[in-house]
Amino acid sequence: MTESKRTALVTGASAGLGAEFARQLAAGGHDIVAVARRRDRLEQLAEELRDGHDARVEVVTADLADIHAPRMIADKVAELGLDVDYLVNNAGSAGPELIEDRDWGAHASFLQLMMTSMAHLCHLFAPGMADRGYGRIINVSSVAGRIARARDTNYGPTKAYVVALSEALHLTLKDQGLHVCALCPGFTHTEFHEVADMLDMKSASPGFMWYDADVVVREGLAAVEKGKCVYVSGRIYRWIDPMLQSVFLRRLIRRFTAR
Repeated sequence: MTESKRTALVTGASAGLGAEFARQLAAGGHDIVAVARRRDRLEQLAEELRDGHDARVEVVTADLADIHAPRMIADKVAELGLDVDYLVNNAGSAGPELIEDRDWGAHASFLQLMMTSMAHLCHLFAPGMADRGYGRIINVSSVAGRIARARDTNYGPTKAYVVALSEALHLTLKDQGLHVCALCPGFTHTEFHEVADMLDMKSASPGFMWYDADVVVREGLAAVEKGKCVYVSGRIYRWIDPMLQSVFLRRLIRRFTAR
């Protein structure tokens, strides 16, 4: 009897890291549930993966800033008769600035997208993984979540939550066959900075600080298999991260950025 393929659900799959996760997981023999807002992009990706990897690819259009989206996604997966073995929580955006932007509705939607939806999807899919004795969850965080900085009052703090959630889930679920990893990339070549109107910042920063999406994803997939609950992607960032975590340097950074 042929063993059935495992299924990976990837959010934010229409571009960037999400699309690359879908490609590498399909190449590794997984069927894919691709989730994002832009259905046209998802359909293009689905056609590519079906042709290139003979994978079953299902497309689910959802906006994870909507409080009802995680439950809708889980219901759709159940309708398709699929069990999710691999969950990649990747959907995200740059978001508003907490103090300067006065529309609280925009902040609430951002927090739903960046934190609550991720926790909700883990809540919905991790129990089934535990029952089956196997599961992999990658929650995409950021190096920005590893250090507090002045004027980063939304994005970095939400990514810090992702790290804390992933560590706690890993410790809770590791004896049930689940590996949970917070993947913390630094600067990565994707559409993110163009969409966030940050191309000037990108062009002004040194090239050696930037990594390609395929490198970040490959390292993240390897890290979760090894059971690492937090993984900083990119050699330069892995070198910097221990210094960022030192109490003395954190104090210096807080003083410097506060200026």
